Amino acid sequence: MPQASPFDWSASPVAEQIEYLRGLAPESFHQALIEYDWALAPEPVLGWAMAQRGIDLCTALSVFFNGDPGRFNYMPKPHVPEPYRGVARVLDNICLRVNSGFYLIYPGKLPCCQHRLSKWLCYQQADRDEGRRGRWMLDERILEPMLQDDLRLPRDQAPVNKPRPSLWRDLLSPLIGLGVDRDVLKYKDRL
Repeated sequence: MPQASPFDWSASPVAEQIEYLRGLAPESFHQALIEYDWALAPEPVLGWAMAQRGIDLCTALSVFFNGDPGRFNYMPKPHVPEPYRGVARVLDNICLRVNSGFYLIYPGKLPCCQHRLSKWLCYQQADRDEGRRGRWMLDERILEPMLQDDLRLPRDQAPVNKPRPSLWRDLLSPLIGLGVDRDVLKYKDRL
């Protein structure tokens, strides 16, 4: 069976690129954003994509660093060359969403750009110490739960009675929820 050819980003107009992204499963969608070529059409495509709900913080940071924010970080907005203003606007929006907590933190997931993030935060702290400020300041308070993996439950507090996954349980879950739970029934005589 011939394998489907991969999507040709460079030969597709913006509307087709967005339509392609809409049709992807969440994990494939996130991967496509990370692999997107910023030389194509970052403002309409990534601008739309990065505004969608359900994007995790790790994906957002990877996309942010793929846009090479360091090249414009100390450049005043009016001095950004015209062909790169769309890139700078997308980076502005991603940074604003990161700092507002728009992107989700998935417990146990660390960004694939961990090295670049650490380096960025070190430079950011050095700028603060020297009284400078770059254009994009990532809020460490927002990033800390992801970096420290604070959202993961300790093993002794993890759910114990989690039912095994099954197709029947998924199909019947609306009906199962209507009845009285067996865990509640075992206390019936004590009430």
